[in-house]
Amino acid sequence: MLFNLSNNVEFTFYSHEVLNTFRSNLRKKFECLYESTAKQGHPTLLNDIYTELYITESESGEISNEHEVRQIETQSRRETTEGTPIKCNDIFRPLPGQDKPIRTVLTKGVAGIGKTVSVQKFILDWAEEKENQDIQLIFPLPFRELNLMKDKKLSLSDLLHVFFTATKELKISSDECNMLFIFDGLDECRLSLDFQSDVRLCDVTESASVDVLLTNLIAGNLLPSALIWITSRPAAADLIPSECVHRVTEVRGFSDTQKEEYFRKRISDQILANTIITHLKSSRSLHIMCHIPVFCWISATVLEKMLSEAERGEIPKTLTQMYTHFLIIQTYIKQEKDYEKNVTDEDMILKLGKLAFQQLVKGNLIFYEEDLRECGIDVTEALVYSGLCTQIFREEYGLNQGKVFCFVHLSIQEHLAALYVHLSFTNNNINVFDQTKHSLFSKVLNWMSSISNLHHNAVDEALQSKNGHLDLFLRFLLGLSMESNQTLLQELLTQKGSCSYNKEKTVQYIKQKIRENCSPERSINLFHCLNELGDDSLMQEIQDYLRSGKIRETKLSSSQWSALVYVLLTSDQKMDVFDLKQFIGAKNTADEVLLNLQPVVKESRSVHLNYCDVKDEGCAALASCLTSNPSHLRELDLIHNKIGDTGVKLLSAALKYSQCQLETLWLGYCGVTDKGCAALASALKSNPSHLRLLDLSQNYLGDSGVNLLSTGLKDHCKLEILK
Repeated sequence: MLFNLSNNVEFTFYSHEVLNTFRSNLRKKFECLYESTAKQGHPTLLNDIYTELYITESESGEISNEHEVRQIETQSRRETTEGTPIKCNDIFRPLPGQDKPIRTVLTKGVAGIGKTVSVQKFILDWAEEKENQDIQLIFPLPFRELNLMKDKKLSLSDLLHVFFTATKELKISSDECNMLFIFDGLDECRLSLDFQSDVRLCDVTESASVDVLLTNLIAGNLLPSALIWITSRPAAADLIPSECVHRVTEVRGFSDTQKEEYFRKRISDQILANTIITHLKSSRSLHIMCHIPVFCWISATVLEKMLSEAERGEIPKTLTQMYTHFLIIQTYIKQEKDYEKNVTDEDMILKLGKLAFQQLVKGNLIFYEEDLRECGIDVTEALVYSGLCTQIFREEYGLNQGKVFCFVHLSIQEHLAALYVHLSFTNNNINVFDQTKHSLFSKVLNWMSSISNLHHNAVDEALQSKNGHLDLFLRFLLGLSMESNQTLLQELLTQKGSCSYNKEKTVQYIKQKIRENCSPERSINLFHCLNELGDDSLMQEIQDYLRSGKIRETKLSSSQWSALVYVLLTSDQKMDVFDLKQFIGAKNTADEVLLNLQPVVKESRSVHLNYCDVKDEGCAALASCLTSNPSHLRELDLIHNKIGDTGVKLLSAALKYSQCQLETLWLGYCGVTDKGCAALASALKSNPSHLRLLDLSQNYLGDSGVNLLSTGLKDHCKLEILK
């Protein structure tokens, strides 16, 4: 039977039901949300629990080197009005004022933020014929499954037949059919995506390696009219060339309103739901983490049990407490099930912890059978007999080609890794950060050493990491040493040894690193560590200064500056307009404030520095903020600062960077001459410049300066207002 979908495409069906079967298969696959219990016979219907995520159009697919929790902390302070929100089902629809068609969309977001669930909802709504019915076929091709076919050589048509058996009765004879290919998890890709390759494919029946098929499909050589949707964690977003991407979107997780909506959907008892919401709001660190849907699920799992059953014990207020309770609950769930006990809970936790730590150090989130075997994990025992593993560790099948494994979320991997490192020391006196061979005498000394030494090593390792990938692991490791968490662990594990532990030594070591650390950004996690250790002395000191208004009159130490950054960045105030004059006084110059508060300036949308006596050093700090990745600064007010041409040149150089998103620059009464105008004119001509308004009133431009600016306005300039 011939089924004609358009004038230029033909699909050959052996029965009229093939398309309906294709939809039905997708609907069955995607109608349930994996919330750990789905494999135990209690699936959660996606439509029952789904909460719309906050998705915005992003400027570019630039990478971010920050730890993903830091990115979440940043996003939690963004105004919900910042960026144009896009609903999941509108991902391919142009926004008002956009007239170009959108073929390829890159959606970025941190682990667990909801990228895959957004994809799942899009597919389910299509399969149920609710949305996007102009799309005739959707092919979801997760990278973690494509990885298992990296050594295969086949055509695109054959590849689709392997993934979707229904397509064996469907022949694509042209590219005019409105198809959508979804490549989920670019950050998990193990294929060599070489977009500079000379191998060009235009025929869906021509065989090639899977990576060549993908690059030609994404680049538009193969099926140029097909829609492409790629999801990725930010760190891998630049694997796809910008010229191949027509829209970049960012999943920013739940807004504060959406968090509450999730808990009210997830928990049927609305009084209990409100109690949980109130508790989470009382802890800033927990409430921030609730931007991540997976963390909302973890929190709901823990707090629903603790608050509904009126269990004894402290309600979790820190991340370590929350994740330790979560691990205990999963163990209890296992014990309630009739599993064959071929492996003890303790043994499995330690083996999973070893796997978690080894792969965390390597930066891996997905693992293969050989990785498990290296840690002494029997796959059958781990995933058939242990209910614990189905809660925190999961197995996925890649089209019968093999298996891949992952923890439910990166933070669970980090917690287990920290638990493994903690127990390696307390039970076996092994410091995983010191693997050098020791003499018998030194081993005896090690047995007498304090766990503080391990913590000092861990702090040093975390600070040496360029992208902060050990930051959350460090918070968990330090938190596990606290008495409250030690008590919890006694329910779960046997702790054979007891090590002397002086918490104050670790606290003082962290404070020393805060004083020494030249990067305020790297100090932020150290303050989170102090919070896990229950020490808030530095923060309280700064908050007292802020409340009394004495901050301008106080000469701050390096530690106090870092504490001020932490307090400002973890407050619940949105980083919209930031006026640095409240910190500038006889004790603190504008340049000093700018140098020390750079992380705050980077996170602000509008910064006011008028009448602040900013000099060259301050302009250099501002230029660094404007070129940070990402830069949120859109408006900069420097009116009545004698920065002169040198300062203007520093700022002009920053305007040329693609990361710089500055739209409004006020430079009135700044002592600018024709030399400064030359630098500004060069910046205005650069393609990346986003500047829309430039104020140069009451300066010494002269005719030559005006002519230079006029020349700059002719080429590629986006400037709309020049004063």
